[in-house]
Formats: sequence, structure tokens, C-alpha cells
Amino acid sequence: MLGQDSLKQRIRQGEIVIGVSVPLDTDRGGMENILSQDSYDFITLDSQHTPYNEEKLVNYCNLAEVLGMPVQFRIKNTRNAYLIGNVLDLGPAAIEVPLVEDESVVDEAVSNFYYPQIGKRSWGGAVRYGVKGRDDRLQYADWWNNNGILCLQIETLRAVTNARQLGKAGVDCFTWGPADLSFDLEAHPDHPLKTVDDCLLHVLKQLEGTNIKISFRNGTPDQRDKYREMGVTVFMERPKA
Repeated sequence: MLGQDSLKQRIRQGEIVIGVSVPLDTDRGGMENILSQDSYDFITLDSQHTPYNEEKLVNYCNLAEVLGMPVQFRIKNTRNAYLIGNVLDLGPAAIEVPLVEDESVVDEAVSNFYYPQIGKRSWGGAVRYGVKGRDDRLQYADWWNNNGILCLQIETLRAVTNARQLGKAGVDCFTWGPADLSFDLEAHPDHPLKTVDDCLLHVLKQLEGTNIKISFRNGTPDQRDKYREMGVTVFMERPKA
């Protein structure tokens, strides 16, 4: 379904991977149409700024998995990191935690994302991503710990300047929030980092020597080359018009 290397492995190896946003109410035909527009590697779904319910999320993730697409799901709030395990039991393959600034949030996210002995995620759930054919508890836990993708969103100058401390074991990507980061830049006009791109380069420098990659919301394919040259390897885009 994901080829010889899983998406997590490909991300950590620095391959270029591209995600596309697909609305929650999209049917199979609509999802297939969006996925046919480019060589996408995963689907992104947001609950921070859009409504959702658990039953729809289960059906959506099931459809995406049938089509060979892992789903990255952005949870509603930073403080909901304690619910990551519950959300994962509904079918996402990746979690995005918004507005991460504190190491305590990273610790909570890692703990609830991974099964023992890495984390403390509770066992259970018949519709978990990749669980079919992996009924043994230890078999699936080991598979998940080597395939699930944990993303933390960088949206403030505080997070930018402390990125290396936030980049703990178990984190796969720092996702980029250009809009909210721009608000923070505007609130601190005297800060030495003046632009979103300045902040991006500052974080990339801090990540040297780690397996953590930047996942950037470039929106449209025409922005890929610019950010790839800067060091971005994961892109999140909107469907083509």
C-alpha cells in the first residue's frame, strides 16, 4: 500500500512527499478525482478550523485507506494532545498538533501517540490505520510505532527560537503555520527574524543532524521549488482548481 518504505521512513529519509487536502464530506469519486490531479503521498484533514464528527472521520479514513492514502489529521487544540490516542483509534495515520510551544506538550503528544514501550497509548480500536491482518497486540504496536507519523505545528516566534528543544524523539515533522506566525511577527516588529522565510531557515538550521523534517503549507505546486531549495521536503497543498 505504501511501497517498500513507509511514508514515515520516506519522510525521515528526506524524500520529497506531497499531501493534499480533501474535505471531510468528499465521496469516493470526489476523492479519486482529487488524487488523480498529481502524485500525492498522503491526505490532510483539518478539525482545528472546520467541523467534524467521529463517525464521518472513521468512514473518511477507511475510504482513504482503501485508496492507498494515509490521512494526516490536525486536532482541534494544543490542549487536546491527551486525546491523540482516541483520535488515532478512528483511523488517521498521522496527527498534527497545532500551536506547539512547550516541551510539556511535546511529551504529552509523544506519550499518547506511541504504544509502550515508547509511549503510553492505550490498546484498542477495530478501525485503526493498518490494523487489519495485524491482530496480535505486540505485532501491531511495533508496526504502529514504526509507521505512525507525529507532526507538531510551529506558529510562533517562541516555537521558532526553541525548535531544537521541541524536536524530541518520536517527532517526525514540524508543520508550518505561515498565517499565525505572520501575526506573531507583526506583533514583534523589532525581532531579528523578520519574515516567515527567515523563521523557516532558522528552524532548518536547528534541525540539522536530526531526522525531523519541515512540512510546509505551500498551497499550490508553483511554490514547491522555492521551498525545496530552502530545505523543505514535505508539502501540503490544496486540490487544483
